[in-house]
Amino acid sequence: MTTDPRVLEWLLDSDPAVRWQVERDLTDAPPEVWEATRARVATEGYGARLLAEQDPDGQWAGGSFFPAGFFGSAEADQPGQHWVATTWVLKDLREWGVDAALLAGTAEKLDANSRWDYNDLPYWDGEVDVCINSYTLATGAWLGADVSGLVAWFPAHRLADGGWNCEAEEGDSVRSSFHSTLNAVRGMLEYERITGDRSLREARQGGEEYLLERHLLNRATTGEPVGDFVAQFVYPNRHRYSALAALDHFRDVAMFDGTEPDPRLAEAVEVVRAAREPDGTWLQTTPLAGRTWFDVDVPAGEPSRWLTLIGTRVLDWWDGASRRVSRSS
Repeated sequence: MTTDPRVLEWLLDSDPAVRWQVERDLTDAPPEVWEATRARVATEGYGARLLAEQDPDGQWAGGSFFPAGFFGSAEADQPGQHWVATTWVLKDLREWGVDAALLAGTAEKLDANSRWDYNDLPYWDGEVDVCINSYTLATGAWLGADVSGLVAWFPAHRLADGGWNCEAEEGDSVRSSFHSTLNAVRGMLEYERITGDRSLREARQGGEEYLLERHLLNRATTGEPVGDFVAQFVYPNRHRYSALAALDHFRDVAMFDGTEPDPRLAEAVEVVRAAREPDGTWLQTTPLAGRTWFDVDVPAGEPSRWLTLIGTRVLDWWDGASRRVSRSS
């Protein structure tokens, strides 16, 4: 589709963390343009603000996944996860495009100073939650940490139906979860992209097949929608699955592997297309509850630059592939 010039101008008038991706993905700007904007993420706006909050010991908010002093505090009784600790901040900085060189020494500091809330395990070894381990795998690759234990962990903890489930480690489920599986495959793709190590490719592609068999939307048993959450688009989505987040991953896969979209994505594409407003934007749904360092997107019901960026590039990718197929037939 052709992006309305007014929408494009609105998207470009944004934080560098958004703008460089708009330049790269929607305007076909040359690398020297979007790379220059990407470099500004560490010195302006969201990225610079998060970098400034880093503790001397390498952590944020004094903790790995939860802030220091969280358990037993009044905060622990409030709704939602608190998104200010180390794992969440590093996930944001990595996804916003901050150069890992600007965090030199952080991997070593976390190795020395940060432990998981679960069983006091070492940071780069991960823990038992697949979503946490997926973020740690990708972030460790980005920062140059030794995440070899996690590389072995993912194939070993894949379930019989092809995916992963955060509840499986506690014996609460033997079926994969859409949320957990998407987080797992995103982490593994990022690991491979950064390191060039293909040892997780088979496991990743098996998890992707789990989602594709369900058309990103439906239960395998009945073919009915797995839940309303698939059509509820939110940024930051943190751990939350949606058709939009899943399609953005499959776009990344296609760009990385040099392949065309799988036809089984078509139904999910139409869910994303139906959510687009007449003016070409996508609206924020309900932001996930919990404490943040600061807001990086709009309140519920308002047009979201982040969601509009992601929705537009997903449809551009899908529709562009469809046009190529039509011309060749």
